[in-house]
Amino acid sequence: MEPLRIGVLGASRIAVAAIVAPAQLTGARLVAVAARDRGRAETFAAEHGVERVLGSYADVLADPEVEAIYNPLANGLHGPWNLAAIAAGKHVLTEKPSASDAAEAREVRDAAARTGVVFMEAFHYLYHPVAQRLLEVVGSGEIGELRHVEVHMEIPPPPDGDLRWSLPLAGGGLMDVGCYAIHLLRVLGRFAGGAPRVTGAEGRERAASPGVDEWVRAELAFPGGATGVLHSSMAADEVRMTARLVGDTGEVRAANFVLPHRDDRVWVTAGGTEREERPGLRPSYAYQLEAFAAAVRDGAPVPTDADDAVATAELIDDCYRAAGFDLRPRSAPVV
Repeated sequence: MEPLRIGVLGASRIAVAAIVAPAQLTGARLVAVAARDRGRAETFAAEHGVERVLGSYADVLADPEVEAIYNPLANGLHGPWNLAAIAAGKHVLTEKPSASDAAEAREVRDAAARTGVVFMEAFHYLYHPVAQRLLEVVGSGEIGELRHVEVHMEIPPPPDGDLRWSLPLAGGGLMDVGCYAIHLLRVLGRFAGGAPRVTGAEGRERAASPGVDEWVRAELAFPGGATGVLHSSMAADEVRMTARLVGDTGEVRAANFVLPHRDDRVWVTAGGTEREERPGLRPSYAYQLEAFAAAVRDGAPVPTDADDAVATAELIDDCYRAAGFDLRPRSAPVV
């Protein structure tokens, strides 16, 4: 397979783990990078083997050698730059969420559908054997009928001034970490009669960031009668990224379903016994980039495509409304 030729929008911290390392593992080329601060882009390129530095994000989109872009910008810039990349005919791997709200996510979906580019929202966890094992256990019937799901997505507070605390840039705990819990709950709907709906939520606003959720707890119900609870927090004492799926005859749990390269333990309790499984520590980002390349090169299906992104954004919006928050504001479009 010809190496994928990727342009990177921004020199963010997440880009090192999410695109630099997997490109090195999979053989993809990082053709170009641009950042608001050219010096920062030059440092990033020198440290991580990016072939060239360009003057702006628009220059990356205009580069004929770039066939796909990775968008790790602040949440509020996902939608505008995803739309700009699609308009430029580039395939898109975007950090989650794909847009500031569901309405903007629909615009991105419709644009991708018109142009036929590959669009992937970076819910990388889903491509890892840990997540696949959770789904396999539930789907096999080993723990019986799915009855309850509890997901914790909690991290210690980012520093004051971090963009994740910025309401104009669509910040908040649900947008940063809680969306993983929302996505997993949605995926599990295939075993519970359909997509879940929010039945109640509560949250706390960050004192120094009006309108930005520090934590949210939401309750959900599936059409088949199962229930779900998600805990989203950027104010926790430690990192907690756990999932517990309870059936009527057993349960399956993951120690860290989002960052399984840190802890890949899965426990299955069924038939009166519990066993531990270790699906593997290879980074989920590497599996994700391989899936993205397969979609671009061979037309392989994309589970986290633009339609999936819309459904996730709708549930994020529902959680915000139920917890008493306004939806995230949209940033100005790219012109």
